[in-house]
Amino acid sequence: MDFKVGVSLPRWSAPEHPDSVDLNGQYCRLVPLDPGTHSESLFKAFADDTADFDWVYLPYGPFNTNEQLKAWLEAVASEKDPLFFTILNTHNQPIGIASYLRINPVSGSIEVGHIHFSPALQRTPTATEAMYLMMRYAFELGYRRYEWKCDALNNRSRRAALRLGLSFEGIFRQATVYKSRNRDTAWFAAIDSEWPALKVAFETWLKNDNFDQDGKQRLSLSKLTAPILSPKNTSSD
Repeated sequence: MDFKVGVSLPRWSAPEHPDSVDLNGQYCRLVPLDPGTHSESLFKAFADDTADFDWVYLPYGPFNTNEQLKAWLEAVASEKDPLFFTILNTHNQPIGIASYLRINPVSGSIEVGHIHFSPALQRTPTATEAMYLMMRYAFELGYRRYEWKCDALNNRSRRAALRLGLSFEGIFRQATVYKSRNRDTAWFAAIDSEWPALKVAFETWLKNDNFDQDGKQRLSLSKLTAPILSPKNTSSD
């Protein structure tokens, strides 16, 4: 009988579950979520989104008071999956959150999600570095697959995934329901064989000499990551 099977992985072993550790970079530091310490600053940072636009595609929020936000943060802070981090700027001010989830060491897959960047964090080198630090930690632990999923209608998230070097893999129709509406889910991923080139791309982009005196990038990250995207998955349209 003629049939095919997957590539043998004789030297691969399941990685450890990620820990609540500090992830340190040049522009930011990711630390374990601490509601008592972080909630008030996070609430103030998120409040700069006066239209609550950044909550639209999340299954929770917006939170109208710090007490509401803190209660939600307390509910998730003790979880191991999702495993939440707070993003601190160089002044140690909390300006965003992100997490690992769907952590599956047996298969070597892990997802990044629950990403909520305050307006002060969005479209900055700090935001990019935060995502780089999370990706680096996952691959250095030994994960084979790093996933990103979002509402298929969330074009901002889809563009961000591609920019960060995660290839589009398709759409799961009617995947879930949240806020009393349907969600088709767009899937993106990077795999371990792509990580060495992605690491170079991130570190090249994050270098000081890639930014002029006004902080404007000289070379875009998209140009650096585009050649790494899976040839069959270069578009999310």
